[in-house]
Amino acid sequence: MHPLWEMKSMAGNVFSAYASVATSVMLLRSLANDIVPEPVKSFFHAAFSRFFKHLLDRFLGRQPTQMTMVVDEQTGIARNQIYDAAEVYLRTRINPDAERLKVNKLPKQKTITLSMVKDQAVEDRFNGVDLKWQFVLVEADGQKGGFQPEKRWFELTFEKSKKNIIVDEYLPFVLAKAQDIRDDDRAVKLFTRDCPFDDDDDGGNGGGGYWGCVNLDHPATFEKLAMDPNLKRAVIDDLDRFVRRKDYYKKVGKAWKRGYLLYGPPGTGKSSLVAAMANYLKFNVYDLELSNLYSNSELRRMLLCTNNKSIIVIEDIDCSAQFHDRDRDRDKEVEADTDDQSNNTKLTLSGLLNFIDGLWSTCGDERIIIFTTNHREKLDPALLRPGRMDMHIHMGYCTPEGFDVLALNYLDINDHPVFFPEIKQMIQQLEITPAEIAEHLMRSEDVDLALQGVVDLLKEKKAKREELYMVESDDAKEIKFSGDVAKSGKEKGKKRNFWKSVIKFQERAEKTKEVVSGGGDVTVF
Repeated sequence: MHPLWEMKSMAGNVFSAYASVATSVMLLRSLANDIVPEPVKSFFHAAFSRFFKHLLDRFLGRQPTQMTMVVDEQTGIARNQIYDAAEVYLRTRINPDAERLKVNKLPKQKTITLSMVKDQAVEDRFNGVDLKWQFVLVEADGQKGGFQPEKRWFELTFEKSKKNIIVDEYLPFVLAKAQDIRDDDRAVKLFTRDCPFDDDDDGGNGGGGYWGCVNLDHPATFEKLAMDPNLKRAVIDDLDRFVRRKDYYKKVGKAWKRGYLLYGPPGTGKSSLVAAMANYLKFNVYDLELSNLYSNSELRRMLLCTNNKSIIVIEDIDCSAQFHDRDRDRDKEVEADTDDQSNNTKLTLSGLLNFIDGLWSTCGDERIIIFTTNHREKLDPALLRPGRMDMHIHMGYCTPEGFDVLALNYLDINDHPVFFPEIKQMIQQLEITPAEIAEHLMRSEDVDLALQGVVDLLKEKKAKREELYMVESDDAKEIKFSGDVAKSGKEKGKKRNFWKSVIKFQERAEKTKEVVSGGGDVTVF
């Protein structure tokens, strides 16, 4: 046979065999897509890719210059903190031109979040080092019985020589940045004892079984507080200084905590200041009710079950009998059984002080402890000792500056040519709380009617004060010219009570002068 025909016949056989093999491969591929589960295909694809790349590098004599770190979602039975941090951090690094993204929002999140989809890559740069993150997802096999959870991990690729920078600097940076993002998006919570339900679904364990919580949706901010501007600025500066000085507290050998005593008449904004602090710092609030506690050990358990970055509040501490001025109350005490065992089970002042600045105060970081009281003079001197409560903040009566804030908050006005001068002049002469003024500002949506209500309130208070002055003046004249303070024991008692009221009024007048001059004060230890 002619050689040319032999070559043609051979070529025909080759093409026929190739077509047969190609058809078989396509058939096998189609069967594999229908039969082989997706997780198995993903596994073999990744394995063969790494295997052939390794063979090619060895054949060409190339040394690998890239390193890949695998960040699994789980480490044993616990979650991997680096994975969780990377998931949060990479939301801020996603390319805005990406064609596919996941979108989600948890019930307690303030904003909608975007995240990576399967096999999506995100590039990053840190201290001159180029990095590449890739999200890998192996989906569960729905064809098999039982439940097989999805497997997720991140692959972080970078230049091999930069491994130390990545481990020692970049990954800690990602952890810290993710925590900042969570803090900004976290809802502030209010914890209390014996709460019928627990609304803490952000992954924390802020209750430890002793606390329940709800979201603290309190609108108070420092801008809305009717406080003296200088006092407000001092509190904000102190909070800022506290949260950024972790290393300083460690250097001087003190627990990283801060204590505030808020005192003043009811209605002056003590509780609102606590809420403003919580919203400003994004700290959870633990409302500790001492009347429900019966021993120091119970108090200790409650306080140990609080998280870091929190505010522990004990309101109206002067209402707790065991925390009154012990020196003043000692004369009023009656003899009682002093059984040692019963004393050990009582809730005592020393037990509370031990947690404030004793050994137990080091069990937690970045905590703020706040006491509120209407009567600072009733508190035991041990609570007022310098260094125990770092700042004593006097929440005084309303001032002209405070009224400006209230008018802006409730009526959205900065001035009024008729009412503002009259109101501010009377506020300087009277004792009136921000709560009283706010109540009258809310009674009408009409600005003039609301301000007229405040004027009427102030005039009424002024008339009562002048009436009291007249009564005091008449009684003083009667005492001066009678030559006899009282003719009977009953009359003596009445006069004694009268002079007590006069002294009390003079004390209030002195407080009024203090408020007019400053509108509140602060003592820092």
